[in-house]
Amino acid sequence: MTHQTQSDEFQKLESTIKITFSNRKLLQNVFVHRSYLNENRDSHLENNEKLEFLGDSVLSLITSIYLYKRFPELKEGDYTDIKASIVRTESLAEVGKQLSLGTYLYLSRGEQIGSGHENTNIIADCFEALVASIFIDKGFDTAYDFVEKHLFSDRLPYIVKNKLYLSPKSRLQEVMQAKYKVLPTYEVTQESGPEHQKFFTIKVCLGKKVLGIGSGQSKKQAEEQAAKIALENGI
Repeated sequence: MTHQTQSDEFQKLESTIKITFSNRKLLQNVFVHRSYLNENRDSHLENNEKLEFLGDSVLSLITSIYLYKRFPELKEGDYTDIKASIVRTESLAEVGKQLSLGTYLYLSRGEQIGSGHENTNIIADCFEALVASIFIDKGFDTAYDFVEKHLFSDRLPYIVKNKLYLSPKSRLQEVMQAKYKVLPTYEVTQESGPEHQKFFTIKVCLGKKVLGIGSGQSKKQAEEQAAKIALENGI
């Protein structure tokens, strides 16, 4: 982007998230990718990596508190799986793109040419840095409200309701127990490659009916793929 003066550069973002920062430089640092500083060594800015580190921890705490308060009936293992599904890179990047975070990035020329402003990892890191900056500038409650509104909203309850945090294999097992009162069976149909680089093909069945076929570099990977296909096919 062509960077405007620091006073008006982030007004649109602040308007969107309904948070006005006291520390403008802190907000600016959210968007400074390390590649930019490699080309601008005399810059007074810092990159966003320390903010990203802090944001990761703040986001983890916010998610843990939210799950504990909102879904008291779930087990600790469920919390762990749900948290992993909501704070994964793709999920954070999706919200980051909805907030147009990529348009504010300070990138090297190479990253700009390579569409760094749309890079999933860069935008996810930027979102974590933004969470940290809100926490530092406005406190935990404001950071909590921001994450709840923009990251959780309908997304997290949907994940919990449909048990999307479970692995495909676990979800398939639950569906089949509920519908047929039986468990799926898995069978290796093909095994190839040298000992250190095996490749497996596995089918998942309901009795003799094949529900899905998956492959992977381990039996577990192939079973998960087969279960995923079975769920997509509808059983």
